[in-house]
Amino acid sequence: MVTAVVDEHVRRLPAEPLRPYVAWYTGYRQRAVPPAFHRGLPSPLLTLIFTLDEPLTVLAHPDPRQRPGDWTTLIGGLHTSPALIGHQGAQSGVQIALRPLGARALLGLPAGELAQLDVPAEAVLGPSGAQIHERIQTAIDWSARFAVLDEIFLTLLGPRDAAAAPELAWAWRLLLRSGGTTPVARLAAATGWSERHLNGRFRAEIGLSPKAAARVIRFDRARRRLVRPPAGPPGYGLAALAADCGYFDQAHLAREFRTLAGCPPSQWLAEEFRNIQAGLWLSGEGLP
Repeated sequence: MVTAVVDEHVRRLPAEPLRPYVAWYTGYRQRAVPPAFHRGLPSPLLTLIFTLDEPLTVLAHPDPRQRPGDWTTLIGGLHTSPALIGHQGAQSGVQIALRPLGARALLGLPAGELAQLDVPAEAVLGPSGAQIHERIQTAIDWSARFAVLDEIFLTLLGPRDAAAAPELAWAWRLLLRSGGTTPVARLAAATGWSERHLNGRFRAEIGLSPKAAARVIRFDRARRRLVRPPAGPPGYGLAALAADCGYFDQAHLAREFRTLAGCPPSQWLAEEFRNIQAGLWLSGEGLP
């Protein structure tokens, strides 16, 4: 008997009150597809995953001291090296993209405590993590699963709601708006903090120094543009993309890609277009 191929991927925005904390939800299910692996690349968002039918197989974590293994739920903090995820022809789950400045409100701890780490969702969310996992497994469709996330996340926001210092929030958002090109000295001067103090506050709240955060944001922007290049003149390629994203030249972009993705841009594109998580599903584009 031939197993029918299943290749589903659905993305939704969370409920309006959750959007300062959660960027989006993605549901995915694959069956009878070729075995493959996926690189979990550094990005300015934390990752929360609840599996459905089979565990998530992590072949390598951003921190090499963490052992490979299977996970039923996972929260990953901001990181500067790739994770490696594998499957043998089937995978399914719900992936939630969390904003670092929303971690205190939703998770009850700053994103800095999860930097470079992968931990089970229940270790952070407690019984709510187990409840989410159980309920999305029995939900009838993607809309019902996303509704479960909205319902439980909204209950977590109440007494756990807390905001980062306004100066830090402003600096983080400026880095995002500039695509990671704002100099650290300018961030410090605008906040009225010393560069040393800004560095410490960034590490504690977000998990990366301002310089490392800028590097990840710049890389994430370049990676998304590789998948979906902007409209431009004929011949728009890696050199133009590097300049648009704030790199010195194409060689600088290639070096950063090898460091942060573990491979050159061409290899990443070839690998990722075979995976459900590629393209718009990780870029954040294509949302309503």
